[in-house]
Amino acid sequence: MPTPINTGTRDVPLKFARVLTEKVNYEWENGDFLAKVSPVTQNLLTYWFTEPFTDNRNFNFHEGQKQAILNTIYLHEVLEVSSVIEMYERISPELIHEMDITLLMKEKYNIPKYAIKMATGTGKTWVMHALLIWQYLNAKFEIKKTERYSKNFLLVAPGLIVYNRLLDAYLGKENESGERVFETSDIYRFRELFIPPSYRDIILGFVQSSVVKKEEIGSKVTGDGLIAITNWHLLMEKEENEEKGYTPLEDVRNIANELLPISPGTTAGHSLEALDNNYFRGKEIDFLARLSNLVVINDEAHHIHENKSYGEIMEVEWQKSLNRIAENKGKNFIQIDFSATPYDVTGSGRNRTKHYFPHIVVDFDLKTAIWKGLVKTIVIDKRKEIATLPLDFKAIRDGKEVIELSEGQRLMIRAGLQKLKILEEQFTKIRPDKHPKMLIICEDTKVAPLVVNFLKKEGLSENDILQIDSNKKGEVPQKEWDKIKQKLFNIDKYEKPKIIVSVLMLREGFDVNNICVIVPLRSSEAPILLEQIVGRGLRLMWREKDFEEAKLENRRRLLVEKKEPINYLDILSIIEHPKFMEFYNELMREGIVAEVKNSPKNRGHVLGDIIKVGLKNNYQKYELFWPIIIQEQEEVLRFEKLSINDLQPFKLFPLEKLKQYVPEDGEVFYSEELTVKTRFGDYKVSKNIFNANGYNELLARIVDTVTNAICRIGKRKIKEFPLMQINQVELAKIIDKYIRYKLFSQEFDPLKDNNWRILLLHNNGVLEHILREISKVIFSMQKNVDVIEAIVEKRNFSEVKELTMRENFSLKLTKTIYERLSYPSNKGGFEKEFMLFIDRDSSVETFIKIYEHKHTFAHILYIRNNGILSLYFPDFLVKTKKNMYVVETKADKDITVPNVKQKQLAALEWVKKINKLRPELRMECKWKYVLLGENTFYGLKDNGASAEEILEYAANYTDKQLTNKNLFEF
Repeated sequence: MPTPINTGTRDVPLKFARVLTEKVNYEWENGDFLAKVSPVTQNLLTYWFTEPFTDNRNFNFHEGQKQAILNTIYLHEVLEVSSVIEMYERISPELIHEMDITLLMKEKYNIPKYAIKMATGTGKTWVMHALLIWQYLNAKFEIKKTERYSKNFLLVAPGLIVYNRLLDAYLGKENESGERVFETSDIYRFRELFIPPSYRDIILGFVQSSVVKKEEIGSKVTGDGLIAITNWHLLMEKEENEEKGYTPLEDVRNIANELLPISPGTTAGHSLEALDNNYFRGKEIDFLARLSNLVVINDEAHHIHENKSYGEIMEVEWQKSLNRIAENKGKNFIQIDFSATPYDVTGSGRNRTKHYFPHIVVDFDLKTAIWKGLVKTIVIDKRKEIATLPLDFKAIRDGKEVIELSEGQRLMIRAGLQKLKILEEQFTKIRPDKHPKMLIICEDTKVAPLVVNFLKKEGLSENDILQIDSNKKGEVPQKEWDKIKQKLFNIDKYEKPKIIVSVLMLREGFDVNNICVIVPLRSSEAPILLEQIVGRGLRLMWREKDFEEAKLENRRRLLVEKKEPINYLDILSIIEHPKFMEFYNELMREGIVAEVKNSPKNRGHVLGDIIKVGLKNNYQKYELFWPIIIQEQEEVLRFEKLSINDLQPFKLFPLEKLKQYVPEDGEVFYSEELTVKTRFGDYKVSKNIFNANGYNELLARIVDTVTNAICRIGKRKIKEFPLMQINQVELAKIIDKYIRYKLFSQEFDPLKDNNWRILLLHNNGVLEHILREISKVIFSMQKNVDVIEAIVEKRNFSEVKELTMRENFSLKLTKTIYERLSYPSNKGGFEKEFMLFIDRDSSVETFIKIYEHKHTFAHILYIRNNGILSLYFPDFLVKTKKNMYVVETKADKDITVPNVKQKQLAALEWVKKINKLRPELRMECKWKYVLLGENTFYGLKDNGASAEEILEYAANYTDKQLTNKNLFEF
């Protein structure tokens, strides 16, 4: 069958990405993926994507980011592909015949090249950071396959905004003095996510010493590698000159400038910095071409396209520059492209076709991002007047001169102002620090001043409006940019300006959260431009947990039930432009946007049933506190109490059997024929790839996992008191001694005969056993505190003065400090009935529901089923005359879940410690722990039992059930 010619790509690359994702996920789930990658990559992927690390962090990669990272690493490290056509051959060869093969055979696709398609606002930059770290650490530490990795990176931005965003991400934001503060960089602020502790100093040091700005490329000396950040104009010098229309006389001047780079008499013209900058001007590409290896990362990579002129396809100048840089590097040149819109468009109207980049490896599209709640939900604001009146939506012109806005444009702006006013009034009621913004995209720079004047006539002040003028490429001169960028990128924090007027400058890289209304006055129908405009408002504004349920219901109503939203939280309103109808209709057909034909008649509808709830006037009557035992300084835990005699040996497999799974000397390789996969020729490669330093690093990881895993759970930060006072150096010595003399009930040298590998074998449980044993002993040591002499901090629940909740899923109750308490809208019936029942029972004096993301102090330390220390937040605290009940309400099917049992065991130990305190430190009550099942509650309640009788029964049952049980029996 002949191969189709010039058919383009259409959506075939998206099919490829789906097939690849299925294969990658299958191998990830069954463990094959991790078994095929380097030890460094294993460490990174385990830290990024597996428990307990994901449980013990404030933030994690979402599923789209995870998929992008896994797919890229799978192709590059597991399959070791060296070209785009090889990607298709290894994953789905049948798809090659649906495309133009001549396209895949081009020079620019004959390299390891991966395009990551992720919707705007879903965190492409985080994926970029992860892949950079993966490449660098493998290049630094992995002896095997070093040609697949690089320590040199070129980050290419399409314009000034994205360029500055990348500098912010790696160097930190500028302070008032114009100096960049590294502690504000992405890499530093989110180091707990990006970098495992053992690599943290290495990566932070590399970034701080190796970032090179565009004007420093080729001149700044770096240490162990390079992170060069530039905008695309570095690679566009020839095209720039042609576009400016230089004359032969100017060519002569250019030659003179090269020979005499500094003009006499200019200010500071003879400074060393000026001489250096001029000398190295134009040398950047030569410098990059001389590097032996390089990873090029293109941000907003839809700018990589082909210009079509008079039917002839010509490579744009900057792609030629990339080809030149890649020349002679072979597999040592890698290109990773990021874009929400990685496609070209051919034809128009019904014949318009999107041709996606052939090297797309993941497709995390806008629809998925919206349904997952990772970006705002989009609605189109339609007005009946717009649909019926024959209005013009282009500015009125006299010849080429723009003289005034058309009536249609005025109407769209007024509609946007009205929507913005509604949002402002309601949002600030619930959160005064939330300031919704409106973005107006003008058709050209001559229209923007008219829009500003019109807004002022509508009653807005000059401080309300931020106008950003740019040239036809969407660029702003550097001096002007320096004046506006601080105000622009901090716009979320302040009430004013509230309206941004721009042309093209903010079509990409403008990463703020509070754009809630977009008025697109441009008449262009280019899909890429329209998607970029929509993308400016997609980032979430309401990220707090208080609003998650309401936003989830919103998406369900809008996207599933096809109903109007109950509120406008994280909804992006686009004022309809008739020229965009086909674009909007396509989004509606895909289920990406909804249609809103009328503004809310009741402005309270904007927030739905979300309310703020404060303390009652007489809250002191119902006050409760949570006791926190703080150890005296002289009661520091001493490690002579911890010895290997307290640790149990590993008995699951004998040492000799484990040794069978470890090669005696080096790595085993084999050959495999490419087409029919015949395997032959096993052979060994001896490598001294583990040493004393590596073993010490393993000990450090164990210590860090045991002692630091509980420092952060969810969004909670534990700063109030020292959680554990442990000498980590001494702990490392004990672990080392345990491994060498007790772990396998015999002497064991981890550095002899590759013995170290036994500790890292997957699925044998050795490392898990070490973690569990150390955690158990440390946990037991916490009980050695003399609680009679302990200092107790009493944390009043009234410290949290305000809660946010949904009114329809809350109760007005008497015996609590707050005006209302909430319960989950999904399966929250048990909690609701429990609160109503104890509130009207005379034996209950007061109670509180513990909100873990608000009452961050009310927790109990426990050991998870996997041996890692974590924090447990019970559901309720209920006080009667003599007793204080720490209550966990659970559906009966969840009571036997292993981690629920672990929480139960830890809570029982904790209340024993509390009951040894002086009476005034425990509110004159005996404390009891209650694990209350749903059937127990309803069964006793329906038979007339009181609240105290139910709680006492459940407490006694819980205690007896666990009597004589080993606290650490898993």
